[in-house]
Amino acid sequence: MSVVQRRDVHRPTAGLSRLTGLFGRLVRETDAAVGMLYVLPPGAEVLEQVALSGMSRRIAAPWARTGVGDATPVAEAVRQRRLVWVAGPDEMARRYPRIGLMAPFETVLAAAPMIGGDRVWGGVCLVWPVWHAAQPSRREVEAIGGFCRRAGRLLEQAALGGRPVLPASEPVVLAPDRSRTPGRAEAMGAYDFAERLPVGCCSLDLDGHVTFLNTAGADLLGVGAADLLGARPWERLLWLGDPAFEDRYREAMMSRKPTAFTALRPPDRRLSFRLTPGATGVSVRITPDAIPEASSEPEIWPASPQGALGALPLYHLMHLASVLTEAVSVKDIVERVTDQVVPTFEAQGLALLTVDDGRLRVAGYWGYTTGFMARFDGEPLTAPTPVVEALNTQTPRFFSSFDEFRGAYPQALRYGDRDAWAFMPLVASGRPVGLMVLSYDGPRSFSLAERTILTSLAGLIGQALDRARLYDTQHQLARTLQNGLLPQELPSIPGLDVAARYLPAHGTDVGGDFYDLIRCGAHCAAITIGDVQGHNVQAAAFMGQVRTAVHAHATTHLTPGTVLARTNRLVTDLNPGLFTSCLYSHLDLAHHKARLATAGHHPPLIRHPDGHTEALHLPPGLLLGISPDSNYPTTAIPLRPQTVLALYTDGLVEAPGIDTDRTTADLARHLTQADDDSADDLADALLHHALQTVPGTDDIALLVVRVTS
Repeated sequence: MSVVQRRDVHRPTAGLSRLTGLFGRLVRETDAAVGMLYVLPPGAEVLEQVALSGMSRRIAAPWARTGVGDATPVAEAVRQRRLVWVAGPDEMARRYPRIGLMAPFETVLAAAPMIGGDRVWGGVCLVWPVWHAAQPSRREVEAIGGFCRRAGRLLEQAALGGRPVLPASEPVVLAPDRSRTPGRAEAMGAYDFAERLPVGCCSLDLDGHVTFLNTAGADLLGVGAADLLGARPWERLLWLGDPAFEDRYREAMMSRKPTAFTALRPPDRRLSFRLTPGATGVSVRITPDAIPEASSEPEIWPASPQGALGALPLYHLMHLASVLTEAVSVKDIVERVTDQVVPTFEAQGLALLTVDDGRLRVAGYWGYTTGFMARFDGEPLTAPTPVVEALNTQTPRFFSSFDEFRGAYPQALRYGDRDAWAFMPLVASGRPVGLMVLSYDGPRSFSLAERTILTSLAGLIGQALDRARLYDTQHQLARTLQNGLLPQELPSIPGLDVAARYLPAHGTDVGGDFYDLIRCGAHCAAITIGDVQGHNVQAAAFMGQVRTAVHAHATTHLTPGTVLARTNRLVTDLNPGLFTSCLYSHLDLAHHKARLATAGHHPPLIRHPDGHTEALHLPPGLLLGISPDSNYPTTAIPLRPQTVLALYTDGLVEAPGIDTDRTTADLARHLTQADDDSADDLADALLHHALQTVPGTDDIALLVVRVTS
C-alpha cells in the first residue's frame, strides 16, 4: 500500500514556542499587518507554515505549505538566501502570477530566509498595506535580518541537540496585540455606547465570526443578535451568501484597507455595509441605503442563490486548479488536494483512492489511522460498498448523517464519530481513475452549490491524477533502468577501502549519474564518475552506454586521457544528442601513484595522509559527445597509504542560488575534520553534511576511495 499522509503531526515544542515568540516581536517591530512563519525540516523540500499573525488559518490555508522550488516569495528567498521584496500588486502579478490570482490585494511584501550555520532552516513573510513605502526602511531591514539570524541559530541548535523544530498539526495563530484590556465598567460602557447608536454595529474576528452585534444591526439584518454570534454572516444569512461579502471581508483583512458594498435584503430593503479592518478583526457599520442613485458603493445584486459557497472556497479552488497544473506525481496530487480541499470544505477526513487492475489502492489520506485505511487497500471493484458504487456508476454519493449512510449500506464502517460523508468519483476520459472521500464529525447538508463545486473539482482532480499515474509509471520504468545500469556491488580490491552512495533527488526527474570501480590487474584499479545531461529515460540509457565504454577501455591499461578520448569518439559516433561529464582515474597501488583526466567534471577531493584536504583541479577537457577530436590531458599524483579520494556529481555541491566554489570548499573542510576511518563512514559523513547545506534538487553520486596499503 502506497500511503502519503498530509504531514506528520507533532506536539508544539519549547523550540517552537521560542521561535514564535521571536516572530511575534518581529511583527511588532516592523508593524506588519500580516506575518507567516515557515520551517524547513531536515531533509525536506517543503516549507511548512508554523505560525501566523494578523490572519486566520482559513485564509492562510493556500500557503500552508510551499515547495522550495515553487514560484513564491518565501521559496525564492530560501533558494537564493536573500531578502525578497515585492513592492505592490502589479509586481506580485508579474513575478508570482499564481499568488496574484489568489490574493489580488493592494499590499507590499517581504520574505527572508532563516539561516543557521551553512543551512537554511526556514523563512518568514511579512505583509503591509500598499501605502507602505516602495522600499523597506533601514529599521525594517535590520529587524528582519536580526530575527532571521536569531531564528536560524535557534533552529540549528535545536536540530544539533536532537530536538529539531517541526511543524505542529496546525499553525500557531498569534493573539493580536491590544494596547490595554478594558475593565468591566469600561467594557459595559462601550456596549451601552454601541447600543445607543442609530446605526448597526458588528464586530468580526480574524476568521470572520461575529463577536458583537448591536440591536440596531440585528434589526436591520432581520435576525436576533444571538443567532449570529459565533457565525460568519455570509453563511447564516442566505441573502448575504453572495461571494462579494466574504470577498470584501478578505480584502479588508489582507490589505488593511476600508471597503464597502450594498446588498438587497429581501424583499426590498437595501443596506449599506462599510468594513474597517484592524489587527484584531473587522468592524462593520450597517445603515439603510435610502438613496441608491447616490451610492458609489459596489452592489450585491441580485441576492445570491440559496446555498452559495462563498468567496474563500472559490479562491481556494482557483488556487487548487493552478497548482494541479504543476503537480506531476500521484504524491504531488495527494499533497496539493489535501492542503486545499480540507480547509476549504472544513472536512475532518480526506482519502484519495486509485483504481488498479480491478482493485482499489489507497494513494493518500488525512484524518484517519493507517489501520483503518488498510482495510480498503486492495478491495475489489465488485464489493457492495459506496466507494465501489460511486466508481462504477460515476455518480457522487452524499450522506448528511451516519444514520442516512447506514440506512443505505447496513454494513458501512464508521470511523470514530464521523457523521457526514461525500464520495466523489474521479473520472478522466470517461473512465473512473479513482475516488475522493470527505468525512465530517457532525451532520452536513451538502448544499446544491457545494455539491456542484465538489463535482467540478473531482473532474479536475481526476484528469490530474490520470496524468500523474502515467508519469509515475514512466518514472518508475526510468528509475528501474537507471538503477539496473549502476553497479550492484563494487569489487573487493586489496589495498583499497571503497564506498559508493547514490541518492535520487527529492524531485521526480531521473538523472544520468554513474560511477564505477574497475579491477585492472593484481595491483591496479580504475575509478570513474560522471553525469549525463538531461533527466529522462534517454539520459539513463546513455549513461549505461558511457559506463560500459569506459569499463571496456579501462581493462586495456590505457592512460586516463586516452580512455576518455576513445570513449568520447564512441559516444560522438552514436550521436545521441546528449553530453556527459566524466572523471576517470587509474590507481597504481604497487607504485603508490594515480593518474587522472577529466571531461568537464567537478574536481575530486583529495585528503592527504596528514589530513590536509583540497580540491584537485585538473586540466579541463570538453564534455564527452561534443567533438570527436577532443583531447584530455592526464595528470599524475602520489597516492600514499591513508590517502582519500572523493569523487562526486553536481547534486552534492550545486543548487540554484548557491556558490559552488563555497560549497566545494565547505565539503573539503568537512572531509579534513572527519574522524571517520572507513570509506563507508566518510561517505555517510560527506552526504549528511551536503544535505544540510544543499537542497536535494539533483541526483547525487558519491564514490569514496581510501588507500589502506
